[in-house]
Amino acid sequence: MLKIDYQQMKKGSKLNSILTGNCPKCQNENMYLDKNLLHLGSVLKMHEKCSHCGLRYQIEPSFFFGAMYVSYGLNVGVGIATFIISYVIFESSIKTSFIAIIAVLIILFPVLLRLSRNIYINMFISYDPKTAIKEN
Repeated sequence: MLKIDYQQMKKGSKLNSILTGNCPKCQNENMYLDKNLLHLGSVLKMHEKCSHCGLRYQIEPSFFFGAMYVSYGLNVGVGIATFIISYVIFESSIKTSFIAIIAVLIILFPVLLRLSRNIYINMFISYDPKTAIKEN
């Protein structure tokens, strides 16, 4: 039976920041201008900095170019998983399996884009409980 450890999803964990898209330092504000992934024109538009803790998301010019490597790894992983499910489990043909890979990657495109950025920034910024508490 699969047990889920909800402690890993609590505020202060990397997993929380990665899956929610919140500021990696204080986790009080979403990094993106539009939370809706279906608005494709604004999927990657981010606030310049966190209004709560002041963290600049664009740490240096072209910072998120490094997220392309994370995105590549995520896409390869999803592609392999899709192939295994399609070809091995459902016993589809090779052609059908590759069509399934392309379809899944197109459907998950905005999710994987944001997820790769979230993972990448969380590789460099850690949660700071001092900044999570709003100072008056």
